[in-house]
Amino acid sequence: MRAASDAGPSPRRGWTMTPELNVPNTLSLAFSEELYAAWRENPESVPANWRAYFASLSLGDSVTPADAATVGRRQLELAERQNRVDRLIRNYRVRAHNIARVNPLGPPPPPSEELTLDYYGFTEADLDLPFSAGSLALGEFLPLREILRQLQATYTRSIGVQFMHIDDIECRRWLYRRMESCENRIELPVAHQIDILTRLTDAVLLEEFIQKKYIGAKSFSLEGAESLIPLLAQSIEYAGSQGIEDIVLGMPHRGRLNVLANIMGKSPGQIFAEFEDREPDLFLGHGDVKYHKGFHSDWPCRDGRSVHLALCFNPSHLEFVNPVAVGRVRAKQDRLGDRDFSRGMAILIHGDAAFIGEGIVQETLNLSELAGYRTGGTLHVVVNNQIGFTTLPHDARSTRYCTDVAKMLQIPIFHVNGEDPEAVTQAVTLALDYRREFKRDVVIDMLCYRRRGHNESDEPAFTQPLLYEQIRRRKSVREGYLGHLVKLGQVTIETADRIAAERRAVLEACFDGVRQEKLDAPQTSKRPVTSVVWRQYAGGPESVVPDIDTGVPVDRLRDLLRRLTVLPADFTPHRKLPRLLEQRRQMADGEIPLDWSAAEALAMATLATAGHRVRVSGQDSERGTFSHRHAVLHDVRTGARYMPLQHLNAGQAPVEIYNSPLSEAGVLGFEYGYSLNAPDALVVWEAQFGDFFNAAQVIVDQFIASAEAKWRFLSGLVLLLPHGFEGMGPEHSSARIERFLDLAAEDNLQMAQPTTPAQLFHLLRRQVLRPWRKPLIVMTPKSMLRAPEMASPLADLAGGSFRRIIDDPRRAQAAERAREILACSGKIYFELEAQRRRLGRQDLHIVRIEQLYPLPASLLESHLADYPAAVPVRWVQEEPENMGAWPHLRTRFGDMLPGGRPLRAVCRPVSASPATGSSASHKLEHLLLLERVFGPDVRK
Repeated sequence: MRAASDAGPSPRRGWTMTPELNVPNTLSLAFSEELYAAWRENPESVPANWRAYFASLSLGDSVTPADAATVGRRQLELAERQNRVDRLIRNYRVRAHNIARVNPLGPPPPPSEELTLDYYGFTEADLDLPFSAGSLALGEFLPLREILRQLQATYTRSIGVQFMHIDDIECRRWLYRRMESCENRIELPVAHQIDILTRLTDAVLLEEFIQKKYIGAKSFSLEGAESLIPLLAQSIEYAGSQGIEDIVLGMPHRGRLNVLANIMGKSPGQIFAEFEDREPDLFLGHGDVKYHKGFHSDWPCRDGRSVHLALCFNPSHLEFVNPVAVGRVRAKQDRLGDRDFSRGMAILIHGDAAFIGEGIVQETLNLSELAGYRTGGTLHVVVNNQIGFTTLPHDARSTRYCTDVAKMLQIPIFHVNGEDPEAVTQAVTLALDYRREFKRDVVIDMLCYRRRGHNESDEPAFTQPLLYEQIRRRKSVREGYLGHLVKLGQVTIETADRIAAERRAVLEACFDGVRQEKLDAPQTSKRPVTSVVWRQYAGGPESVVPDIDTGVPVDRLRDLLRRLTVLPADFTPHRKLPRLLEQRRQMADGEIPLDWSAAEALAMATLATAGHRVRVSGQDSERGTFSHRHAVLHDVRTGARYMPLQHLNAGQAPVEIYNSPLSEAGVLGFEYGYSLNAPDALVVWEAQFGDFFNAAQVIVDQFIASAEAKWRFLSGLVLLLPHGFEGMGPEHSSARIERFLDLAAEDNLQMAQPTTPAQLFHLLRRQVLRPWRKPLIVMTPKSMLRAPEMASPLADLAGGSFRRIIDDPRRAQAAERAREILACSGKIYFELEAQRRRLGRQDLHIVRIEQLYPLPASLLESHLADYPAAVPVRWVQEEPENMGAWPHLRTRFGDMLPGGRPLRAVCRPVSASPATGSSASHKLEHLLLLERVFGPDVRK
């Protein structure tokens, strides 16, 4: 495709046709003469644009060679002018967003030199000359004046569009044809205009009502951006007409109350009751502020369809809800078998400062085109208040637009004036049509303003006095749109006043009902919808949920293990993998015990063949960080991929294992969101190394650990975090057990560190099969993955269940002879046991705590009951004293366990860093640790 030069006409290199513009892109006098001769013989033999030019010359029948030369020279002149017009058209598409009138607060943008007539060598005298306008889809020839008018109407009014950065020519063509054919405007029927006016009225009145009734209370009002309400309404309606049945919305706190009431259908009375806040006893230590809450409802479309809406709960961490919302959409699509992404979508509402400022936005955008995370396109709506708290754009970003980060996806970005609701409607329609056509994300940047400060008690004039004086004098979007409709004769002031009076009366009635505590207070709320898939699951304390048998008959285990070794006849795996497959066959035959990866694969296989979807996502999860999983095999001849877990039997549930991008917060947020709509599935996020989860700490703190307490949201997400001190340095040793245990309270999560493959098998199956849904954090091994001492016979998977505590095998016979009990968790057990055996210390018994949380004191006491009360317990851990499980245990039990048994600890010394970077120092530290347990004999 021809690219427009920035420095004048293109060089002349001989004539070719430009596929996008259909006009000559370079010129030749000889060619012009040849073409003219062809036209003289048969006018139909030349392109239509040249035919029209030749006909306009009117040279008559007798033409001399001099006449032909004159024709050629004139044609050269006209074609060269056409070339300049083509460049003008292209540059409007590329640059006109810079001069579009999209900012309601700003002065008219300065003219762009590249969009002036003078830049292309034209004058006013050229405006009535005809030029080819075929590329504009507006007719074969138009006067330059009309071409310019239509370009300005399309690209410089209330919508400015960035789309020429998109490499795909089909996407570009689709966009400019759609926009230029209607001058990027939409003709709305009167009923639709009145609907917009009504929704603007609802938005304005709710904010005014709250400000009047709850003076000074924080509500993070939508004032100045009220067009968001008709924007969302149009988005839902139009998406519904396209066949969308499910929409998940994510948004920050600004405007949330308005969206809850006027889009989600939450009763204003419920919102007012939350302002009243009269029942403190109900929310001690629980709940969340009103502008963080979510809601579910069904939206009845005008055409009779229904769209289910889910507004995600969100903390004040603004954009971190983005991957959560998108993950929920993917789970819904997978459940429905929506392979072409035509039935569900996400709408993400952003603030301008957060969209450019928070890296989670980029992480979420990057997921959008990856196979494991695609949803067929998200509608991003930036409510561009042109300020972040007190920070203006010139201090907040290094880019022209807050949306420039989205250009990485090569998607269109529509900048629209929020004070032109009909332009907003056009942007929505165009954006959703683009999403449906190309299954890609799309961005609407709605420029508006924030009428008040960051919150209602904040004074914005402290830092932006001139800006807020301008805003103070500005009328609302509703008033402006009403004036527009009245001027057009589409509505009267009386009609608008009647609409406002009716809507205000509803608010007053709801408010009176709340104040008077009437049970029959008017309720306009659509009832929240409880998902059918969650009805059989529960949260709350673990004690109310009975344990279940998670064993699987040996014959079935053997059969599945053998199936996991079967490859297609024409598949050639890597030369080292047949040995792994042969070992799996030996495990099935009982010749060797199972290692960690075999037990994990069997847990997934038994769940999938019982109808439970399995989804694993993480960095290098297909092979496994430590080359242990090999769930996805690669043909060394063809590169073809094969996953045995997907070929167990015809009726199995899907098994999906994805290598994720190098992202923690985005991917963990996505998988958490997925788990919210897949309670019957095994949903796993795996860290490359356990400590990498700290790059997703916000997701852990604000969602995984606290969602049940704040929002009564449950999740069965599993985190696999490789953990263990093996001399690999500060960043590859600790999965930060202490951080999860710091967050552990009220049975809000599960924390386990299994020490055998059988324990992992039962743990993963328990997570899916029992109806208790809590996030499960699993500390997984690294060097011990293939260790012979960490192996399990197949029989251990055939019966029983996960054991929270594993006793010393000598407890029943020799408890009375014990002088000390060593309690521990994870890899350190094998090192303690090896030293105990080597030194012949029969007086030491070792107890493994496999589930660190919940860990009922009564359970621990029952496992120690056989030992004399005077026998002390020493907790032994690899981690420093201020890390690992010890701080949690010390906080819970102090220096005495239930029953009066003394409790002490053996740890590495307190440290600011988890581990040393020196391998030699690590070995010395470990020796000193064991010496504190066993005495100087460990050095012998």
